[in-house]
Amino acid sequence: MTADFLARGERVAIRRLARTDRAEFTRLARQNAEQHRPWLFPPTTDEEFDTYYARLQEPVRDGFAICLADTGELAGYVTINNIVHGAFRCGALGYGGFLPGRGLVTEGVALVVRYAFEQLGLHRLEVNIQPDNDRSLALVRRLGMRREGYSPDFLFIDGAWRDHERWAITAEMLERG
Repeated sequence: MTADFLARGERVAIRRLARTDRAEFTRLARQNAEQHRPWLFPPTTDEEFDTYYARLQEPVRDGFAICLADTGELAGYVTINNIVHGAFRCGALGYGGFLPGRGLVTEGVALVVRYAFEQLGLHRLEVNIQPDNDRSLALVRRLGMRREGYSPDFLFIDGAWRDHERWAITAEMLERG
């Protein structure tokens, strides 16, 4: 399992999310459903995971597993959506955790950010966060992202259009950080 890691931190490592993660991912998503609501709705069934995984195979997306570095156990996940190359070289991050309150997702997202800039050739990553999602807002602040704006009725989540704060980081910000 460790041979598949793309990057390794102090406590976690990242690798590409695999189809074989389905059972563990959906079990953990079901166990952690309350912590994710109303912000996230990760796949909790085999069918939902298969649809999610198929979308991650599109050229405009990439999906990563955050794993405990010593055991390989899934600690969370990160996606890069809406990847655009060329002059823009940007993507939108999404993430969620399965072992809350330990900072593992922060460490994993930081590894994905560095990987996206250094290996995927992206220049900018954006995150859109509902204003009441204090944990996610704290995560982007810890990573040194900047708040760039506020978008009313930005994303359709859980049956309604939700306001979001827009945050971003560029490769230069990471280098200065």
